Amino acid sequence: MANTTYETVIGLEAHVQLATESKAFCADRNQFGSEPNRNISMISLGYPGTLPMLNEQQVRFAVKLGLALGCKINKRSTFDRKNYFYADLPKGYQITQDENPICLGGGLPLRLPSTAPAAAPDEAFRVVQLHHIHMEEDAGKSIHAAEEPYTKVDLNRAGTPLLEIVTEPDLRSAEEVDAFMNGMRRLVRWLGVSDGNMQEGSLRCDVNISVRPEGQTEFGTRCEIKNMNSMKFARQAVSYEVERQIGLLENGESVRQQTRQFDPASGTTAALRDKEDAHDYRYFPDPDLPPVVLSDVLINEIRAEIGVLPWQAYGQLIKDFGLDADDAHQLSEDRLTYHTFLAYAELSPSVTDLAKLWVNRIAPWLNEEGLSPEQLPLTPDQMAQLQEMVLAGDVAAAAASSKLLPSLLETPGEPMQRAEDLGLIQNNDADFLSGLVDAVIDEFPDKVAAYQKGKKGLIGFFMGEVMKRSKGSAEPKETNKLLRERLG
Repeated sequence: MANTTYETVIGLEAHVQLATESKAFCADRNQFGSEPNRNISMISLGYPGTLPMLNEQQVRFAVKLGLALGCKINKRSTFDRKNYFYADLPKGYQITQDENPICLGGGLPLRLPSTAPAAAPDEAFRVVQLHHIHMEEDAGKSIHAAEEPYTKVDLNRAGTPLLEIVTEPDLRSAEEVDAFMNGMRRLVRWLGVSDGNMQEGSLRCDVNISVRPEGQTEFGTRCEIKNMNSMKFARQAVSYEVERQIGLLENGESVRQQTRQFDPASGTTAALRDKEDAHDYRYFPDPDLPPVVLSDVLINEIRAEIGVLPWQAYGQLIKDFGLDADDAHQLSEDRLTYHTFLAYAELSPSVTDLAKLWVNRIAPWLNEEGLSPEQLPLTPDQMAQLQEMVLAGDVAAAAASSKLLPSLLETPGEPMQRAEDLGLIQNNDADFLSGLVDAVIDEFPDKVAAYQKGKKGLIGFFMGEVMKRSKGSAEPKETNKLLRERLG
């Protein structure tokens, strides 16, 4: 089988921790970073006789995400118990949805940088098909410290509301896994259902991987890599696992169905246990929770809250304003950035130039200062004035970007006055420029002779000398034109 070409088949189970005030089935606080075992109660600790009460906000968030992804909303979904024993699961079971999840089908559009033509934004996306989305609760956290002889358990996370997004086996590479998780993070932040912080566990995924000879319709034996909470590690884990499975098949061995973990230090995966099937968890309906029944009125109310979605915003920026793909992608990174940019674009004399200023200057400055887009100190009118000064030739584009704009961001004011204070106003007076050009030509006759013999690159030298004498105030286009005329 040495000449066999293999196809990678990947399915994801993405876990999104929801931004609710309280936990999924009790009033315990839902907060990251609290002192261990602070946000707990008899319900989250699984005391006998306690009863769960469903968090309404979890249901609303599930419906909102499902609608955004084009899912069919199940108007009557139910909860089940997933039974297993582990120290960080005090009840001995997890409340989840198995038979009747709240959302069915749907898909997430992926933007793959390698196939994202600016001229055709609709073609820049490939939709990864979803199987379903279900509601569930998270387990606690086991802390395995090498220097400790025992495992610590923090139950603050026990009962935290989750949505699990289960894809079809529809991904084919580490790049697509990365794109899916990035796209999901962008979407949940856009909708406000989660902060999507992978480093805090708000977004993580289990990756199911198999390989098969190209052209074969039957799936290979899959292995699951658990709890990937880093884009980088997910890419590395997928790449390694694909090579491992292909290596086994090439050597005439079989792939065992396993649950595996990724070791960042070595960049390899290692077996944890043989992979469980659904029957190993003894799912059965939760007798303490009634079905979740949704009305059309509620679904339509939530639908009205969604508005434009990230991939739609991306396409609009390209189609309506002519932005390139990278600028459009960055400006549709989150809802607030997108809508703030649109407010500035309304008054902008050149939206494409505004986009460049935003991506290269404004966004980094906001990030460095820890400010949100709505806290931008420059008003839309002032930004438009700055751009008009550049278009009119009053200020050089480079000076506006590197000097004038940073000055206005640090200390807001009127752009024209600030440009004058900084000595950035360009002089395009014909007599002024003519005098400078003549003086430079007279001072460097050898350079003039060399230019006239074919060393046209010396035009940059002459431009530099004129700019030096004018202290940067000479208008570049007129100066360049005059120099070429005089030099012949």
